[in-house]
This record gives sequence, C-alpha cells and structure tokens, in this order.
Amino acid sequence: MRKLILAAVVAVTSFSTAAFAEGRKIGVSWSNFQEPRWKFDAAAMRSSIQRDGNEYITANAEASAEKQLDDIRTMIEQGVDALVILPVDREAILPAIDLAAEAGIPVISYDRLIEDDRVFYITFDNVGVGRIIAAIIRQVQPEGNYVILKGDPADANVGFLRQGMEEVIGAAVAGGTIKIVGEANADGWSPDSAYAAMEKILADNNDQVDAVLAQNDGIAGAVIEALAARGLSIPVGGQDGDPAALNRVARGTQVVSVWKNNLELGKATGKIAGLLADGVSMERIPEAIRFTGGEKGLTFNAILLNPTPITKENLNLVIEADIITQKAACAGAVPGVAGC
Repeated sequence: MRKLILAAVVAVTSFSTAAFAEGRKIGVSWSNFQEPRWKFDAAAMRSSIQRDGNEYITANAEASAEKQLDDIRTMIEQGVDALVILPVDREAILPAIDLAAEAGIPVISYDRLIEDDRVFYITFDNVGVGRIIAAIIRQVQPEGNYVILKGDPADANVGFLRQGMEEVIGAAVAGGTIKIVGEANADGWSPDSAYAAMEKILADNNDQVDAVLAQNDGIAGAVIEALAARGLSIPVGGQDGDPAALNRVARGTQVVSVWKNNLELGKATGKIAGLLADGVSMERIPEAIRFTGGEKGLTFNAILLNPTPITKENLNLVIEADIITQKAACAGAVPGVAGC
C-alpha cells in the first residue's frame, strides 16, 4: 500500500459528518483520543472514506463502554452501511455486534480485537510488536531485573504483546539471566496508572531495575518520568510512534518506539469499510488472511500490517514520512541520531 502523507490532522468531533449525496454511510466509533496517534488514524480514515465518495460519521466514546454502545445504537438508527469500532472494552462491546448483525451491518474491529468472528479484524502484527520491543531492549540489556508494564486488561492486544515479549525473553527468564521483578497493567492505558505501578515496583525492589518493556508509548513516558524522579535512567521500550516518544528516542531516554504506520492503517480501513458497505463479503477483501487468536481462540478474516521499530539509527524514517517534523523530533537530540 502506498504511504498516505497528511498535511494536517483534521480535528475529530462527536458525530461530525460530511455529506455526500451518492455515497455509503460509514460509522466510526473511537474509544477515546487519549493517545495522540488516534487523531492521525482518524484523519487518515476520514480522508480515505471521503475520497471514495462515502460519508464519514464519527463518535468519541471518551473511554466509556456505555457511551460507546449508545453511540453505535445511534449510528445504526442513522442508517450506516458499515461500522468501524475501536472498542473501549472487548467484552462490553459485544451487544453492539449483535445489534449490527441484526441490522445487516458489517463491522470492522479496528486495531483492538473484538472477540466475535462476525467482525473483520484489521491491525498490525501485535505479537510481532511485542517481539520487537523485547528483542531491542534485550540487545541493550541482555540480563538483569526486568519490568513489564502492560495496557488495559480489557484489550486483547495486551495478550498479543505479552506473547511476543515472552517469545524473546522466556528462555532467559527460565535460565535465570533475566528476572521479572514486576509486572502490572495500566487500566485504560492510563499514564497515571502506569506511573503509580512503576513507583510501586521501584519501591518494592529498592530501585534495582535494569530494563522496562512498556506496551505503548504513553506507558513508556510515565515509566521514564517515574525513573527520573528517582534519578534513574535505564533502557525502556514502547510502541505507537507518538511524537513525544520519538523525541525521547532522539534524546536517548527511550530506546525504541515501534511505529505502526497508523496512516496506512486508517487509509486501508477506510477502503475496506467502503467495500463491505457495498456488499463485498469479508472473505473476498483483497489481502485478507484467516487469523486465529484471542482468549476464545476464534478465527477471523483479517489484515495484519507490518510494524517498524524506530531507534536513533533510523529516526529519519518518521521525519521523512511527515509523522513528525525534524524540529520536534530532534529537540535535545544526542549525537548520532539519524535525521537530526
């Protein structure tokens, strides 16, 4: 897929619409916009949907599973032809899938798995993301006391990421060269929750921590703040390619941010939503595979895009892709950062 370069991020408001007399109606339900990346996803998806002559109808659930259900009911009443859902909670969202099925509306599970095999699942290889974070941190810190800070337990991606990490460090843990001295979830992927968890782990271990595997950049940033408050600097990895994290990579406080090119993800999703709205069956979506995963072990029609690890050696990639300006990426950069 060609890269989508956005000149600006379009602000997303609850139930904003763009009227296209001839097109299909695509409803998009966002869990929240806590992580900066979701605004980029939204802009790319909206552009893709509207470029095909379809109408983009959107709602922000503001991290409320109850509001998300209400939003989706409203979209169904508005007569949407397809739904894209970034779920707040993988279990609480299931009644919405029943409602959509009753109305004959196809559903795309966006980036976070909804465990119902009636949905089409599009995301990145999140097991692979977990492998990348762990492998790059292990290159820098091959042994010692590790901490794993995970996202919200209601998000299936937490399990996929943890699986990938385990594939890389599991043998070393069993052999005793790596010891997991703390592992916790950040409810709602909240940086405040992650900060509190990291503070407790540091206190419980008398600050004897050598590396942290964080499951996203918001958590990684909170971890780095908690470490700095105690005068510590150790290898930390995360994912999402958030602008603040990319700058931390340049400054040397975060070793890696795994960039999931959300512009491509949003663009591809817009195209697929249009096809499904036009009546194309999930099995006939181009490049779709059969994917089995999640706690229920269900099999889905899916597309898994490939992630890219961003380190100081290749930071130029995100600058060249207009994900971040050189000025923002390189502020306070250590010597030898590519693109700075």
